[in-house]
Amino acid sequence: MTQNQPSTASPVEDSTNIRPRVSTTNPMEVQPTGFAPDWGPTIDPQMLAVVEHLLAYEAPPYPQLTADQAREAPTATDAVRGILSKTGTPPTAPAVDIAHELIPGPADQDVLVRTYTPLTGNGPFPVIVYYHGGGWVIANLDTYEPSAKVLAARTGAIVVSVAYRQAPEHKFPAAHEDSFAAYQWAVENAADINGDPDRIALAGESAGGNLAVAVALMAKERGVRLPDHILSVYPIADGDTNSSSYDQYANAFPLNRPFMEWFFAQYLSSPEERENPLISLTSADLSGLPPTTIINAEIDPLRSEGEDLAAQMKAAGVDVVQMTYPGVTHEFFGMADILEQAVAAQELAADRIMSAFNRE
Repeated sequence: MTQNQPSTASPVEDSTNIRPRVSTTNPMEVQPTGFAPDWGPTIDPQMLAVVEHLLAYEAPPYPQLTADQAREAPTATDAVRGILSKTGTPPTAPAVDIAHELIPGPADQDVLVRTYTPLTGNGPFPVIVYYHGGGWVIANLDTYEPSAKVLAARTGAIVVSVAYRQAPEHKFPAAHEDSFAAYQWAVENAADINGDPDRIALAGESAGGNLAVAVALMAKERGVRLPDHILSVYPIADGDTNSSSYDQYANAFPLNRPFMEWFFAQYLSSPEERENPLISLTSADLSGLPPTTIINAEIDPLRSEGEDLAAQMKAAGVDVVQMTYPGVTHEFFGMADILEQAVAAQELAADRIMSAFNRE
């Protein structure tokens, strides 16, 4: 069994042939074919259906691929779309206007951003600068578009989704510097996109969850206006892959210890860079950061460091709310068409962001 095809206790001998049951027309009720896997005995049935669908693509594990090959591999977003297609359910389509812009980046290199503007309201709208996941290596604006769209629709904010440079072509701190440049551009140019420069938040998932916190730290250090809120969803918050959740979910899917080791090897130039405060956020000076929401998945090697980051923030005097959602894996946040936990997580995120925007 390959590293990204963990064994499952199932009547089907070869898990690559598992297909979720999709006879229901309600994707929230789709059922898996197999039983809960050894690495996730508490997994939610709908979450397992997504995992089974993703495993059915039979993609090789990332450590066996080049970065370019890994970028072509199926994603959890593809699995969700596949299930929705089989149930005859169109994906949720939040009412937003989509545009693209090239903005100035580090070293005279432009950075592509995609903006999602609510179709209701006249503006100026609050602004959320959003960073997608993918270990700083894979995925793109399309992969994480469901999250960006729903944040715009639920908060009434313009979401600026950032296509930062990726590794191994661009090593640390390239993604971080691009991400900071996009935030600084939003601070200085929000009015040009009908945004409100006095109401700006940061958000991101996985590697993007790391970037959201790291950019706030960079803004504090460089004397740039701090965001009103940080949303960090299952962030990479520590360079150490030996935490309790790494041990418990070492072979989980879609994220596991071998995958994270591969991501670090692609983005970082040396093992010592794992200890950099922009990577190991738990070792950073977190004092003075704005209100923060941290969302974690139960069945995820990154769970412990997300919970630890919240504890460190609280100790530093930050207004932080952290929630771990049961029965779900890494990447669940954008799956609101299938998972009730994603609906709840999105509601929490939107409520916290809107509260920050509405502070007098």
